[in-house]
Amino acid sequence: MNIFLIIILLFIVIEYILNFVSRHLNIKNLETELPEEFKNYYDEEDYKKSQLYTKEKTKFSNVNDTVMVVFKISFILLGGFNLIDNWARDLVSHPVLTGVIFLWILILLLQVISIPFSYYGSFVIEEKYGFNRMNLKTFFTDNIKTLLLTLILSGAMFAPLIWLFSKMDSYAWVMSWIFVFILTLVIQYLAPVLIMPLFNKFYPLEDEELKNRIMNYADNYAFNIEGIFTMDGSKRTTKANAYFTGIGKNKRIVFYDNLVENFNNNEIMTILAHEMGHYKLKHILKRLLVSFFTTGVMFYLLSLFIKNEMLFEAFKMDNLSIYAGIVFFGLLYSPINMLLSLINKYVSRKNEKEADEFAARTTGNPNAFIKALKKLSLNNLTNLTPHPATVFLKYSHPPVLERIKNIKNYMNAKSNRDFNLEV
Repeated sequence: MNIFLIIILLFIVIEYILNFVSRHLNIKNLETELPEEFKNYYDEEDYKKSQLYTKEKTKFSNVNDTVMVVFKISFILLGGFNLIDNWARDLVSHPVLTGVIFLWILILLLQVISIPFSYYGSFVIEEKYGFNRMNLKTFFTDNIKTLLLTLILSGAMFAPLIWLFSKMDSYAWVMSWIFVFILTLVIQYLAPVLIMPLFNKFYPLEDEELKNRIMNYADNYAFNIEGIFTMDGSKRTTKANAYFTGIGKNKRIVFYDNLVENFNNNEIMTILAHEMGHYKLKHILKRLLVSFFTTGVMFYLLSLFIKNEMLFEAFKMDNLSIYAGIVFFGLLYSPINMLLSLINKYVSRKNEKEADEFAARTTGNPNAFIKALKKLSLNNLTNLTPHPATVFLKYSHPPVLERIKNIKNYMNAKSNRDFNLEV
């Protein structure tokens, strides 16, 4: 049997089993008694609701994963890639255009499969627990916009890669590495002004007191902000959030409107300080450098496998092609990608701890930050007691109880007199 086929199918099954076992352990780890830290904050009904929400999302994820695994294995074994390749070759004969159409058909197929699950997640589960505010028009408009944007960006990235690997020979992987990295930076730069406004409306922050506090805080820590905006996140969900986006002169702070409405200025300032901490502690730059390095390794490995006949035999292909080789290598690379993802999540959890400490130290108001974390947990019905296996596999942030404990330990390690204990 083809060794590449064995590796790919084995990984699909192993990943499915790992996720299934992790979710099972996560449900078993739910504690019926409300953690002491959240007593007098959650009521019993809220806590029970958060556990029911976790259980329902878990069951849904298991069903979703099962359908996708059956589809992937069946698609591979039944020669689905070869069928799509033949369709693409019948439509056009130019190798670059054929490759883009091949990729687009795969994207369309995955989109068709995912829409029912996305609909159920939003209009059944999220609706049931009071989160969903989307209507059908917004749902389908979002999906159409996302699909068109995905087709455009994937085509813009995929077509040059096909050309480079067909023309540049031994230098193709280096040129592809540089091209993809530059394109990624360009997208990050343009996203706040060209892409994000396709889905949401952004307004300059109206609260002058909060705006002045933010600007003074940013000035104190030499952080250049090009804009402070409120986003109409409430048109889709009741969940609150805030984030930094963009690079260079398009760098901006964005608050969900329901965050501004439901959190006080002290709490918002600590959330802002946490996000700013990632920049000041150079977490963003370090992630960018790691991404640059790992992308280079990936393209080098791609250059070794892109025309491997055994890899094409694994997918029952009649013809060898650059574009199919790129797609197949992506599947073969999945185990390495998962390992890198686990490492990245581990580093991310450490970075989040550091950013929490930065927020506590620079605002001098750790109690407000702790209160903000509790309000976010209640607002989002966060699972307060996730299993360590789930944290290891899935969490980019430490669990909220761990974050609160870390902040309190940091406060004690310093001195309470260094902090403003108001909230």
